[in-house]
Order: sequence, then structure tokens, then C-alpha cells
Amino acid sequence: MLETFQFNLSTRIEFGNGQVNKLGTYVRELNGSKVMLLTDKGIKSTGIVDKVTDLLEQNDIQYIIYDHIKPNPRDKDCNEAYLLAKKENVDLLIGLGGGSSMDTAKAVGVLLTHGGEIKEWYGLNALKHKITPLICIPTTAGTGSEITFFSVITDTSTKLKMNILDNKVAPEIAILDPELTLTLPPSITASTGMDALTHAIEAYTCNLSEPITDALALYAIDLIVKNLSEAVRNGSNIEARRNMLVGSLIAGIAFGNSDVGGVHCMAEALGGLYDTPHGVANSMLLPYVFEYNIPSDIEKHANVAKLLGVLAEGKTNEEIAYEGVLKLKELANELDIPKMRDLENIHVKDFEYLAEGATQNVSASSNPRKATKEDYYNLFMRAYYEN
Repeated sequence: MLETFQFNLSTRIEFGNGQVNKLGTYVRELNGSKVMLLTDKGIKSTGIVDKVTDLLEQNDIQYIIYDHIKPNPRDKDCNEAYLLAKKENVDLLIGLGGGSSMDTAKAVGVLLTHGGEIKEWYGLNALKHKITPLICIPTTAGTGSEITFFSVITDTSTKLKMNILDNKVAPEIAILDPELTLTLPPSITASTGMDALTHAIEAYTCNLSEPITDALALYAIDLIVKNLSEAVRNGSNIEARRNMLVGSLIAGIAFGNSDVGGVHCMAEALGGLYDTPHGVANSMLLPYVFEYNIPSDIEKHANVAKLLGVLAEGKTNEEIAYEGVLKLKELANELDIPKMRDLENIHVKDFEYLAEGATQNVSASSNPRKATKEDYYNLFMRAYYEN
């Protein structure tokens, strides 16, 4: 745990059933006269986009839609959306959907206010001033991007995921409406829920954790573990959906103020090269990195294991922690998360390249146990070949 720390939350949170209906009020508060709604075609097919545009029309707010966003958002798409927003004199952005929509919206906001190419703004605290006012509306319970102050973008020339890390990229307002998650299919509910669980676990165990993030992360782990399976089995259970959205939000606040670690280093390498959905990648890798990291802080990993359902009586913390690895694998199996070897586009021949990418990730130094390229290579091999 850090001896000195700071805690930031730059985004105003508006949470509750039906909260999206106040969208017009929030747009007016931010003096938006021309809005760009950034989303993807999958969200559009659910009717949620129509609901949002109806709200904008009811409030006489002009808008345009950019719906070409893909998983693992790409620099080229960010630039395309930016050029359209600039042409249309957009002065407010709305990111609607999962992390890809919200991260793209952040990147567009950077380009509208700073110009140039998105690669010029990768890194820590590179921005000169706040981005274009941004409202984020998550439709998944997983990424926490609606309140984080970074944006993860795939560099198509290198096939690596790059980060814009700056308080000035944070959304102005996050609207979290559990009712918007009711249409989320079971498979997406499962993978995004495991993404949120990974955020909470890594926020708690990484070497940049501090007392506030520890408290948030533990609460988020407990809430997610108690509600994820029900949300997957019974998507109409609004209470489970609500709790998952709260858990994802709190996990986002936690890792946004500490960091993630080796799971994300590996998952982002997979996503950059193969376009593997981020939640799926995290789910496949979490048990193996969790096990690798146990020696770094046995007590913390035991605390996580207890929240995962490991019975502690008569066992040492080390025994409890290693049983947590089994619980993570059982949960992924229960939720029908695919195995790495079942994804046809993943090839063992690429693991050395992926391992190198993991070591170069911005969060590599935050992993609680030092991991070399060889360590990451071995973890990829284990995740691929073991059950």
C-alpha cells in the first residue's frame, strides 16, 4: 500500500432507473447546441439509440450519430468521427454503449480541442486543457469507462493498445440507468461482468493500491460475485442489473485511482493483435495471473478468495488464496466464457510477440509481482493449454 496517495473523481454521477430521461437537462447544463452521439450498430439494433435521440429531439437539441465504433476502438475510427464532428461544429459528445463507445468519444473530444493525430496525445498528462464536454451513458456493466480519466485506443500500425491518461479526458457527467442494461445478451453480460471483476481485483492487488481504492474494490468484488450469475441467467432481474452496474461503477472508480496489472497487460496485447473482446480476454487470463501474483501479497489474495466463496475455516491464507484460483476458473466455466484455445484466431506462434507487448504495457509496472517477458509467455501458454 502506498504511503502517500491522492484520489480523484472528476465526473458527476447520475444513477437510477429512468435517469436517462433527464438527458436533455444535462445537455443544456453543459451548453450543448450540437451533439455527436457515438455508439455502435449493435446498440442501435436494441432501440436504445432511438430512445436517446427521441430525448434529444423532445428537447430541441440538434444531433448527429456516429455508429461505426467497433470493439477495441481504433485510431482510424477516432479520426473519422473527429473529422465528422469538426465539419458539423459539434460542441458536446455523448458516448453510448460499452467501453469502446466511451473511449472513442473521449478520443474525439481530445482531437476537437487539441487537433493533430490521436497518437500525439498518448501517455500521461499530455493534454493542455479539458476536452469537449462529454456525457457517458453505459449500456453494459463492465468497463467503468464512464468515470475513468483515460482512453484506450488501438494503434492500427503497431496493433498495440495505447493509452491517453489524463484527468482532463474525464466525462463531465455519467448517466447510469440500470434499465438500459436489460437488453444485454447473456454472453455480453458475462464477459463484461468478468471485466468489472478483473478491474476490482487488480485495483485491490496492484502495487498502486491505497486505502480508499482498497475499500471500493472489496465492495465491488462482493457485489459483482453476488449478482453476476443471476444477471446472466435472468437478464430481466432489475435488482441484479442494478447491483452489477453499481459494482462496475465502483470498480472503475477504484482502478481509475490505483491501476490494473498483468491481466490487463496480457488482455490488451490480445485485443490489439486479434481484436479479442476485452472482457473475454480478461476472463480467460484472470485465474492464471491471480495465481502468479499470490506470493506478492498472500493476505490480499486470500481476502479476494473469501469474497469469491472460499471457506476459510482451518486453512492458512496461502491455502485460501490458491483455492481462489479454482473459484475464478469455476465462475468463468459457469458463465460459459470461452477457453483461449477455442478462439480460432489465436495462435501459439504469436505468444512471444504478445508477451513482449504485455511487458511494454503502461500498467506493467503496477503488477504486484514483477513479470518478465518469459513470465508472460509462460502465462499465455498456461492459459492456452490448461483447463
